[in-house]
Amino acid sequence: MKASEMREKTQAELQKELSELKSELFKLRFQLVTNQLENPMKLKDVKKAIARVKTIIREREIKGIEA
Repeated sequence: MKASEMREKTQAELQKELSELKSELFKLRFQLVTNQLENPMKLKDVKKAIARVKTIIREREIKGIEA
């Protein structure tokens, strides 16, 4: 998902997205350790998505927007 699409979401939706991404990252790390991960690049993609969500949340905190 692109950052522009994420900016259209509300704060609650972003928090939900962040928790889902974190749980997915946990599962991917577990698969990596047990040698069941088919696509190691998926880890990188999920980490970047988490960073995007956190950046947008922080931008809103700085601006003082509680959307």
